[in-house]
Amino acid sequence: MPQQTLQPPLTSPDLLNATLADQGFAVLGSASVCALAGVPIDALKALQSSWDDLPPDQYLKDGGRYRRRRHASFEVTDQQVKVTPHRAHWQPVSYNALHGGMQRWFEPMAAPVVQAAAWQKILAWLGSIASAAQGAQTWYTEAHQFRIDTTDGIGRPTPEGAHRDGVNWVAVFMIGRHGIKGGETRVFDMDSPRGQRFTLSEPWSVLLLDDTRVIHETTPIQPEVQGGWRDTLVVTLRSGGFLDEPIAQA
Repeated sequence: MPQQTLQPPLTSPDLLNATLADQGFAVLGSASVCALAGVPIDALKALQSSWDDLPPDQYLKDGGRYRRRRHASFEVTDQQVKVTPHRAHWQPVSYNALHGGMQRWFEPMAAPVVQAAAWQKILAWLGSIASAAQGAQTWYTEAHQFRIDTTDGIGRPTPEGAHRDGVNWVAVFMIGRHGIKGGETRVFDMDSPRGQRFTLSEPWSVLLLDDTRVIHETTPIQPEVQGGWRDTLVVTLRSGGFLDEPIAQA
């Protein structure tokens, strides 16, 4: 019997800014993403094959083998996207109790992906959303391509549990799901019991989050067929600079 899933609460494109201001998150379908970013869906789908070439995440502290990923960093305005030199991904333990406090050097995203016009437009659009909310500025942006698989019978999209990322804005794009059950997205207010749960399934739909106001997680996945997987793209935007390991005082 097919698994019953909760449909995401889609936001109308013309209400995006107001919805983000009201509840701290919004979900857009792929048609809305394409319309707002000015990119055709076929151009986005052309990027999806790059998820088939993600190397294993070597930093999983739970001993799992279920996560593959690539990483890249950018300086983004609503007019320009600048690729920055490859750098480590770092989070404090206060934001990521499992994997915080260490420099994680993931393999870089492939050049044809970061140079693609569709990719540039998606990042510039996200920069425009952040600037509409907080004023025009440079956004220090990190992008993560993820594949969570069921190699060990279960895959954990967020092994750290419900969390914030330590940035201003987070975008979680669904890229694809194959042969799995689970993977339910959950979003909670920081300061109240209010929350929502739903399952992202449409390729290039997106969950946008105000990371200062909400926490989020995704439940584990299990295989419905052998070799099941879940692909996502996570983009974070931070004002003032990248989240770096503090310099030790002598």
